[in-house]
Amino acid sequence: MAKYSLALHGGAGTILKSEMTPELETAYIAGLEQALQTGVSVLDNGGSSLEAVCETVKALEDNALFNAGKGSVFTNSGTHEMDAAIMEGSSLNAGAVAGVKNVRNLIQLALEIMKHSGHVFLCGEGALEFAKKQKIPIEPDSYFFSQYRYDQWLRVRETEVYKLDHSATDTKFGTVGAVALDIRGNLAAATSTGGMTNKKFGRVGDSPVIGTGTYANNKTCAISCTGHGEPFIRAVAAYDVSCLMEYKGLSLHEAVAIVVNKKLTDIEGEGGMIGIDRLGNVAMLFNCPGMYRAMQTSQGQRQIAIYK
Repeated sequence: MAKYSLALHGGAGTILKSEMTPELETAYIAGLEQALQTGVSVLDNGGSSLEAVCETVKALEDNALFNAGKGSVFTNSGTHEMDAAIMEGSSLNAGAVAGVKNVRNLIQLALEIMKHSGHVFLCGEGALEFAKKQKIPIEPDSYFFSQYRYDQWLRVRETEVYKLDHSATDTKFGTVGAVALDIRGNLAAATSTGGMTNKKFGRVGDSPVIGTGTYANNKTCAISCTGHGEPFIRAVAAYDVSCLMEYKGLSLHEAVAIVVNKKLTDIEGEGGMIGIDRLGNVAMLFNCPGMYRAMQTSQGQRQIAIYK
């Protein structure tokens, strides 16, 4: 029987059980479970890996607990600027978008960019114009408002501090992502984020940068990253995993471990990544206290976890 695999993440960082209420932990687990089932259902019914990662990420974008889509954090000017990328391993086709407001599901826009724009990367007002042309759902600012995110922003907006996510007492890198292998042997990866609380100057992190936060190649693997974006950009983190596999013959787990636990830590890059190789093996590694994550394969492997 042809195999499939799916893995997803909802961000990584200083996520400690001691600081998590039972109610919030239950809500996060339920959110991961719902997104996992969404993607697995696509693959179980013979859908493509590209469709599976898109639908999985959409489910996470629609959940206000995660810093993407509905749960996006506030910028220094009190708005929301979102980034996303998607890539398929069979053709190396990709779509990416940065600095966009009001689009309900930015991963859907990234997919439309890949399929219908003739380009790979769009940003800002032009990307929003393209979204409207493609009839992608647009929401008012109120849709993205969360009292929790707003209070988080109020604590730091008059300072030079930016926060990667969540409260003033922890550090969680707010990104969501998914990787998949379908029954035809095709890989795909998708990543979406609301960026940094109180970010300025139109800052863009690693999530929408192909080869950095998102990468898929049928020869090797599909990768989605979550972490402090600047070191991930400098390390070309996602592509580096693929290169270690293709040119050095390393396994997925070996390659991810080198990038996450050595190359990134050497340049103070905190976070993690999820990956799937062309055989359906899954890796979910991180160099911080926790990463919201889940995986399932057609062979019966399944995991939903938060902490180390």
